[in-house]
Amino acid sequence: MPDIEFFHSPNTRSSGVRVLLEELGVPYRLHVLNMRAGEHLEGAYRAVNPMAKVPAIRHGEAVVTEQAAVYLYLADLFPEAGLAPAPTEPDRGTYLRWMVFYGSCFEPAVIDRHLKREPGPRAMSAYADYDSVIARVKEALTPGPYLLGERFSAADILWGGALGWTTGFGLVEPAPVLTAYVERIRSRPAARMVAAEDAQLAEAHQAAASA
Repeated sequence: MPDIEFFHSPNTRSSGVRVLLEELGVPYRLHVLNMRAGEHLEGAYRAVNPMAKVPAIRHGEAVVTEQAAVYLYLADLFPEAGLAPAPTEPDRGTYLRWMVFYGSCFEPAVIDRHLKREPGPRAMSAYADYDSVIARVKEALTPGPYLLGERFSAADILWGGALGWTTGFGLVEPAPVLTAYVERIRSRPAARMVAAEDAQLAEAHQAAASA
């Protein structure tokens, strides 16, 4: 199987993909981009992702960009890790729903609310309204412990990170069910390791920018 090349910058949406790779237990080649120095805007990386965003992966001839697509691709690529229900499993629909719900509903709703933008008429809004989005997330995590009940999946890595940064920056009001879920995901060894290494990378990037 060809190597996985992973394009990453610390403390960004790609951090969750690095956690996923560690949870999968598979080798990968890490390409770190210093976004403070604008490396993601240079031609070499735009050839990988013209949108100049992370994460991105290259696997053989395949290049995958967009956060949820990268999660879906990797979790399906290594089914033995058990982080994605198979298409024949009943949980597959719920898993796909939450993978897509993040980018299509949750993040737009959170950003619109933070920027004090109206979602637009309900018939034109991708997410309907903010309160409904948050209510659905809380329902999905009750009683938990994970989005698929007792089964931990790649979707939890995505959502654990997303809820961590949105509640941490005050974009989403903390609630006991959300806080407990974030801590549950953050306490996993892979998440702790990536957080520590990201902190070191971010410090190095800051030092380079200040030099």
